[in-house]
Amino acid sequence: MADDTPSGFQAGQTALIVRIPEAEPAVRAWRERFGGSARVEVPAHVTVLFPFLEASRVDTGVHAALADVLGGHPAFDVRFERCGRFPGVLHLVPEPDAPFRRLTEAIVGRWPEAPPYGGRFGEVVPHLTVAQGEDDAFPAAGEADFAPGLPFSSHVSAVELIAHDGVEWRVRETFPLAGPGMP
Repeated sequence: MADDTPSGFQAGQTALIVRIPEAEPAVRAWRERFGGSARVEVPAHVTVLFPFLEASRVDTGVHAALADVLGGHPAFDVRFERCGRFPGVLHLVPEPDAPFRRLTEAIVGRWPEAPPYGGRFGEVVPHLTVAQGEDDAFPAAGEADFAPGLPFSSHVSAVELIAHDGVEWRVRETFPLAGPGMP
């Protein structure tokens, strides 16, 4: 599918994300200025899998399978205390990151035709993107802008399936993780 939006996202793309609302006060301004996904209504999040299946392939069977796969994973707490960097990306580091890795591995195990980031990276590192662009556009000194909002914690109890409609990302379904006392 051709790139049909200024943000670089394509209509019909889907993703599985964990929303981190506690991050918004600390990172919203940076994400709006330097992060393409914030400008198309994607909240602060940690990606479980992008891209997932084309939206036209996500039917009731896929929903049921997602509920089964994700419902087998326990809810968990995560903390964000520090920043990290990839080339052109400033991000917050979730600790622990192993529960996010397990979610990604489980989804890819069920849908191997949907490798993380289209297979571009050998290792997927869970993160919450704060800014994307040229490294010098967001110098280390700029991290002080959102550092007062650190650390913060979040309770992860669900994964959202979102889809791009050509203009913005919209939540299609929320899949709960197993809670206390659940299988």
